[in-house]
Amino acid sequence: MSTNRLTLRQSVALVWRTLRSMRTALILLLLLALASVAGSLIPQWPNSPERVAEYQLDHGLWGQFLDRAGLFDVFGSWWFVLITVLLFVSLVACLIPRTRALIRALRARPVQAREIDAFRHYGERTVAAPPSKALDGSARVLRRRFFRVARDPARPALAAEKGVLRELGSLLFHWAFILILVGVVFGKGTGFSGYAVVVEGDTWIDAAANYDGQIRTGRFFDGDFTGTGLRLREFESRFRETGQAMDFVSSVDVLNPDGSVIRQQDIRVNHPADVNGIRFYQINFGWAPVLTVRDADGVAFDDAVVMDRDPAPEGVPEFAMPWRGVIKLPGAGGTTFAGGNDLAIELELWPDSAGLANFLQTGQPTVMLRASNAVIRYTVWQGKLTSLATNRLDTSFMEETGRGLVGEERTDEIDSGGLDMTLGFPELRQYSVFQVSRDAGVPIVLLAAILILVGLLPALYTSRRKVWVRAEPSGDGAVLKVGGFALQRKPQFEDEFDRLLEALAAEAGGEASEPPPTNGQPTEEQQEVQTR
Repeated sequence: MSTNRLTLRQSVALVWRTLRSMRTALILLLLLALASVAGSLIPQWPNSPERVAEYQLDHGLWGQFLDRAGLFDVFGSWWFVLITVLLFVSLVACLIPRTRALIRALRARPVQAREIDAFRHYGERTVAAPPSKALDGSARVLRRRFFRVARDPARPALAAEKGVLRELGSLLFHWAFILILVGVVFGKGTGFSGYAVVVEGDTWIDAAANYDGQIRTGRFFDGDFTGTGLRLREFESRFRETGQAMDFVSSVDVLNPDGSVIRQQDIRVNHPADVNGIRFYQINFGWAPVLTVRDADGVAFDDAVVMDRDPAPEGVPEFAMPWRGVIKLPGAGGTTFAGGNDLAIELELWPDSAGLANFLQTGQPTVMLRASNAVIRYTVWQGKLTSLATNRLDTSFMEETGRGLVGEERTDEIDSGGLDMTLGFPELRQYSVFQVSRDAGVPIVLLAAILILVGLLPALYTSRRKVWVRAEPSGDGAVLKVGGFALQRKPQFEDEFDRLLEALAAEAGGEASEPPPTNGQPTEEQQEVQTR
């Protein structure tokens, strides 16, 4: 008993026919969209490994299944790459035959029809001009209406068509969509995106170490950073009286790798700085008090501390909350506490001292849009530091040994566990958070977006039309026979065809009310009158 098995060639042909189907392309596009949604809802290893680890601990077996399925790294999984490649192949396979057909249509002349009176749109007009001149006038009218015209050399007939731009626009739209995918893959694959926190007066350099791990690189990124510098001269924020933000401006010096100034620029929201192929976007800001910690051996700490704002409870304005930070001094504790001699100072900044006073008196937060006599409440912890992360303090192995308050431009003696230390608050600065990104695919995506718009215009304002004109002798004039056919927007072609028919007749000398005699012989109507 024989079985019908597909050969390798037949199998490849079947797969190719399947990929050439527009339905297949739409299905692959839907799968790609669903995968992108999954990548947005489920935490991803490249973005937040801590959240992925926490998710796995909380969900047990389900977390293991998601990990094996590659859903914690959707955009880098083999199946996502496979869907993307198949989508590319399917779109190209669909567009190549259509492109070839369009090229053939552009190179070919409009085809003459055998019987034009069988078309739905058909009309006749008796005109004063002879057949040759009537056809010449018809050709002029049709060309003015953007028809491509071909004349039949064997007989007085014209074939005309227009609307090829509609198919050209459709193909341009789809090829531009592929170009967008190419630009996105190329740009994201070879670029990077990270965050830079820059305090007023400080300079930040585009180098791997300066991103503090807050960077996401493409899979094909070569690790070549530009060395471009950004010096934050001043940050300014403006608010309405209601607390609504009006403008955030970072005035910066853009620097070459050698430290020379390229230009001075203001960076605002949606107005990034673009230099050496990378862009700096203004996305956040905050306070960074300059603090000095001194002990018996000298200066233990002297730097600006980047502060984070507490999340505001429901119904409380966000700028009414204090800002928090921490100073960590490994080995600075003179006495062993909780199994270690590390020291940490937890900071609570109130930019406006009136806000702290009102909170202590009434318990109600006050919006603090400007700095005025800033104060810092601090708590001293001694013991063992579990992490040196900047703004995170784990006090599991530490003991609280003191509290205090220090005002701006003042110094406070730290009374904590017998420590001979002081905490100075000489200055309050601001900082800006910039999103730094390099995406070489942006020009490609921009070009593709322009091509998409250009491709949409013919689809909106053009339609496929075909018209045939024949001129037959009638006395000294001619009878124009016109047939038409519409491939799109057929109802609109009703009035359009009538207007075209009248224009053709007018160009041919106007419609003749009574045909003139032929060869000196009376017409049939004249013969009938004479008989009567």
